[in-house]
Amino acid sequence: MVSCAPKHYQLAGVERSRIIVDSRYDQNPDQAAAQFLAPYKQVNDSVMGPIVGQVAHNMHAKRPESDLSNLLADILIWSAKDYDEQPVFAVYNMGGIRADLTKGVVTYGDVLDVAPFENKICFTTLTGEKLMDVFREIASHGGDGVSKGVELVVKMDGKGEKGELVSAKLHGKEIDPQAEYRVATINYLLEGNDGIPSLRDGKDVVAPQEASNNTRFLIMNYFRDMQAKGIVVDSKVEGRIVIED
Repeated sequence: MVSCAPKHYQLAGVERSRIIVDSRYDQNPDQAAAQFLAPYKQVNDSVMGPIVGQVAHNMHAKRPESDLSNLLADILIWSAKDYDEQPVFAVYNMGGIRADLTKGVVTYGDVLDVAPFENKICFTTLTGEKLMDVFREIASHGGDGVSKGVELVVKMDGKGEKGELVSAKLHGKEIDPQAEYRVATINYLLEGNDGIPSLRDGKDVVAPQEASNNTRFLIMNYFRDMQAKGIVVDSKVEGRIVIED
């Protein structure tokens, strides 16, 4: 007979230690382990190793604005032509950017590290009123990846945790509440996730479902196109989202 009666345990203590894994472990490699992993490494390198392009400098994603988040939002705009779309604004969430890009060559594996999820490009139309709601939501958590032409001024609270939108312009113009704006984003955000619920309120949604529409493939397409043209990809912080003192 097995008893399911609850037992009362008490934590007696906590011990911890830190193991630093660095280049010292490369000095005496385990030959048996290396031999075992060799065929898998060959397959992995053949998939992850192909070069898709180059970047001019190290790129990192951070709020309120960064070179990498700007680049990814701009790539959504660049990709729109393949869908016969002409969005005036794109947003790519910071939470979806999971790695940096290091100066020099960019491989398929690097792109997969940056965009590991099954997020796909999509398009929606928002009124100016709803677009302002999106900008307020972006401001509230301190910024996201936004495309070129966006000018947001944000004031953070005393703790630097929550922001308030002070002003917003798009391509040098104030937002017309009654006008309609075509927006590019990813399906994860279109579903209202990651603190931008107003993206659900659009119309004329185009959301292709095929795997070829995953953001990592769009990013690779962009890099390959730039590489074919002899262009080293560059991106910089340029005042798309400014924190007001």
